[in-house]
Amino acid sequence: MINSIIRYSTLLVLLLALQFLLMDNIQFSGYINPVVYILFILLLPFEIQSWILLPLSFMTGLIVDIFNGTPGMHTSATVAAGFVRPYILSVVAPRDQYDQGMTPGLKGYGLKWFASYVTFIVIIHHFVLFYVEVFRFEDFFSTLLRVLLSSLFSVIFIILIQFTVIRR
Repeated sequence: MINSIIRYSTLLVLLLALQFLLMDNIQFSGYINPVVYILFILLLPFEIQSWILLPLSFMTGLIVDIFNGTPGMHTSATVAAGFVRPYILSVVAPRDQYDQGMTPGLKGYGLKWFASYVTFIVIIHHFVLFYVEVFRFEDFFSTLLRVLLSSLFSVIFIILIQFTVIRR
């Protein structure tokens, strides 16, 4: 129990550092803003209860909001991602269900499963994040393009992070 708390806390700190030091500085004409801190929510164990998952999602988004000066945007998007995570897991579940004690990742379930799982949740996260930021439907299609491009790059970076972790 203590080992997993330390491991996930370390993961969160590393992902937040990567987000603040590198990913927040990557912007291509305002349309591509990769987000990797969501990987913390994605890699939590399958059996995690909602009463733990949602506060963890809230705290993760709140930390990002505090450091970025974006009141509530990342918090609402991360809580939405944490909320839909159990439903997405049930939709992309393998035929023989999930193994007890396993965590989501490339190592246990393969690239196809992990890519679909990450893509669904990242698109939902980015949809909420960018539409809360704009907060109007006036620029609906330009915001949708921003959601799709940022989601694509976020998924690519998340999968690259997983590949580097597997090699170690």
